[in-house]
Amino acid sequence: MTAVGMLAVASATFVGTHFLMSHPLRTPLIGLIGEKAFTGLYSLVALATFAWIFIAYGPANAEAPRPLWEAGKVWWIVATLLMWLGSILLVGSLRRNPAFPRPGRTIRSIDAPRGVYAITRHPMMWAFTLWAIVHAITNPTHASLIVCAAIAILALFGAASQDAKKRRLIGGPWQDWVKRTSFLPFGRGPALPDAFAFLVGTLIFLAATWAHGALGYRPVGIWAFLA
Repeated sequence: MTAVGMLAVASATFVGTHFLMSHPLRTPLIGLIGEKAFTGLYSLVALATFAWIFIAYGPANAEAPRPLWEAGKVWWIVATLLMWLGSILLVGSLRRNPAFPRPGRTIRSIDAPRGVYAITRHPMMWAFTLWAIVHAITNPTHASLIVCAAIAILALFGAASQDAKKRRLIGGPWQDWVKRTSFLPFGRGPALPDAFAFLVGTLIFLAATWAHGALGYRPVGIWAFLA
């Protein structure tokens, strides 16, 4: 098997085991080994398959290092803006989710969407998806595109499965929340993040993109235009 093929297998295993253990195998495994042991097993499998991707990436990239296309300046600007948005969404997702279940409490209503949840009801998943899109635009090697596809598929299908699960568990309040929010970012028109998500997300974006170049990789973000 080629190195690129091995990376594809590793990536497919990473995505496949997530879906299998999150859905069809979850209930049987919890019944067999208990919830705490299942959580440990789930984490172990996720770490092991992600480590496999990490190990397989270097040889795959060395085997086929040539980009499939060259992103021009316009696409670099688009990628920079998308990564900035992704950083803001990620930070905002770490704050209180209005639709997050409260232990021991039945959800009868969900607060109005605010902050990044007014942009999309799945800000964390879209942060990962935007990361994948940005890297596919700016680093379109075979290895990069395989990993980007795996991350995007896992994030988007994961978001869709969360919708289905919460529809079953929460029912009416969730249906109402879906009507007031959007799966796609800005699907219900313009919306602004809260000040905390905007400021901290911007700082993380600037720091992470600066570190990308400082660590010896290609300058990215605004630093690509200042180099």
